[in-house]
Formats: sequence, C-alpha cells, structure tokens
Amino acid sequence: MGSGNTKGARARVALGVGALAALLGAGHPAGAGAVEGGAMGMTLSSDAFAPGGAIPARHTCDGADTAPALAWSGLPPGTRSLALVVDDPDAPDPRAPQRTWVHWVLHDLPPEATGLAEGPADLPADLPAGTREGTNDWRRTGYGGPCPPVGRHRYFFKLYALDTVLGDLGHPTKARLLAAMEGHVLARAELMGTYQRGR
Repeated sequence: MGSGNTKGARARVALGVGALAALLGAGHPAGAGAVEGGAMGMTLSSDAFAPGGAIPARHTCDGADTAPALAWSGLPPGTRSLALVVDDPDAPDPRAPQRTWVHWVLHDLPPEATGLAEGPADLPADLPAGTREGTNDWRRTGYGGPCPPVGRHRYFFKLYALDTVLGDLGHPTKARLLAAMEGHVLARAELMGTYQRGR
C-alpha cells in the first residue's frame, strides 16, 4: 500500500515495457517471467531485486521513492504496444487484505522498448515516445513506491504485450486500462517483490 508521501517518481527509460487470464486477480506466484502466451515466453526482471525478493528501501517511501529498473524480452510477434501495471494485493494488512493498491499504470509503450531505467524522484518522466501514464491510487500519475502500514506486502510488476495501440484514454485507472486491453493481450510477464517497513 502507499504512503502520504506526495513525491512521485517516474522511470526514465533505457528504451523501453506483456494473456488476459486473471487480469483482475491478486497476482501470480513470485518469479521473473511468470508468463502467459508466446512460444518462448516473455520475461520481466529487475537488477534491483530478485524474483520474490525484498525491494530495496530506495524504491519505497522510506527512501528516495524511485522506480526500480526493469528489463524485458521475448515479445510475441504482432506486438504493437506494451502496458505496465504495478500493484499490491495485500493492502492494508496481508493477514486480512481488503483491496489491491495500485502503484503505477503505463500504456502505449512502444514494442522497441526493452526496459526502464531507475527513475529519480521529483523529475519529469523520460518515457519512450508515445508512452501514456495512468492514475495510481494516490490519484496522480507516475510511480508511487511501497509504503505498507503493517506486515510484509507483495508488489506485482505486470507487463502486457498488446496487439494494438490503445491511444488516448486520458489518465486511466488500472480498471479502465484493463477494460481497454480486453481482447488485445498477446502475452503477459510478471515480477513480484516484497517490502516490509522497519520498526
């Protein structure tokens, strides 16, 4: 879940973002390249944390709140754009979750993109041409890092390869983006990291 920290960090791009089963679910088991679709499969990874591992504090409200670097490969043929959603299904307490908290929403990333570089806080997005940002659960665009009020939460980075460019959806919520993606997902890859605040 998030904090009251109003700093938004957006990822700058190293050039850079993939079906549809369980789109509205809480997530899949931990792992880079938890994939649906494609012959060889799309993979998603980060040099900031291992699949299922702890997300460093610098990517959270306890640090600089920067978006972690991401890298992907194996986009299926016919991919025309990519979308990325980052969310936490354990809010507010993993022992009694009540909602999924959305941390980041991106769409229309070009298929030539291969990743996002770590994004410094308080700087404008330097995303690939054509990329559009949605609205997270702080009701703002950009990345908002983990800031769980209690317990160790799971954070799912979900990448989608689409057979279309979605175009201008305004600043869509996760729900609106998933609805727009319906029927267009060629493949999906997922990376999960965890975070628990220190006492």
